[in-house]
Amino acid sequence: MYRGLFRKPKNTLEIRDGEMELSRPHIADDAYMKCPDCGRTLYVQDVQDNLDLCPDCGHHFKMKVRRRVEMIADEGTFTELTLKSKNRARAENPIDFPEYEEKLAAAARKSGENEGVLCGTAKIGGLDTCLFVMDMDFMMGSMGTVVGERLTGLFEYAVNRRLPVVGYTVSGGARMQEGILSLMQMAKVSGAVKRHSDAGLLYVVVLTDPTTGGVTASFAMEGDVILAEPGALIGFAGPRVIEQTILQKLPPGFQRAELLLKKGFVDDIVPRKEQKHYLTNLLGLHSDRITI
Repeated sequence: MYRGLFRKPKNTLEIRDGEMELSRPHIADDAYMKCPDCGRTLYVQDVQDNLDLCPDCGHHFKMKVRRRVEMIADEGTFTELTLKSKNRARAENPIDFPEYEEKLAAAARKSGENEGVLCGTAKIGGLDTCLFVMDMDFMMGSMGTVVGERLTGLFEYAVNRRLPVVGYTVSGGARMQEGILSLMQMAKVSGAVKRHSDAGLLYVVVLTDPTTGGVTASFAMEGDVILAEPGALIGFAGPRVIEQTILQKLPPGFQRAELLLKKGFVDDIVPRKEQKHYLTNLLGLHSDRITI
């Protein structure tokens, strides 16, 4: 008799169950990101439109390898160099490291590349240049046999055609899945850099975040001019490894580009938006044509 006496009357103006979720605009989980420096929440598209820089504080986010090439090379001038030996075009599993093939396949899917470095020729400010850009999305930019082979081939190509080399490094170091063969690439590429230097040719390297391990201990620090992006982590062992070894807390800014510039390990720090102009002038000063 009194059933429903205290039941709330139905309000036709209220949104029915389930309709609220349908009416809300869908925002993708990856549409926003947080800047690690200023803490601001950023729209990803705004960051990408700003050369992967924070619009507020200028923090340099990691950059895709092809976007880096588009930023530096004159439009339509980049031509990728491929190895003459087809069986060395992609990494193999020389020491039968467990699940290495699966890791390579996953890295290729993530990066859209088939190895950890992109090598080619391009014009920068109208000047012919050999260019390499390491890829953080491919196994942390680690250096294996194919990376070493590609870099060596690029420097040899540059010697034969009397061209300068501009390189962008980003790496976690030598690739452990290839054992001692990956460490041998340090000497191999360094030898090619030396032959390029003996030919009187210019090598400019730009260190980006992070550049560590065997890459830092070899060709990353062998440039005639060594540049870095602001805030880049540059070192051999990472800060966490050092802290665990010496059992001490490292000071703020340790292994960052600004400290390395102060200590003389880096020649200059060049923000991303200024790099093409900077490199054009630098290349021009070392060629028959001077661009100011």
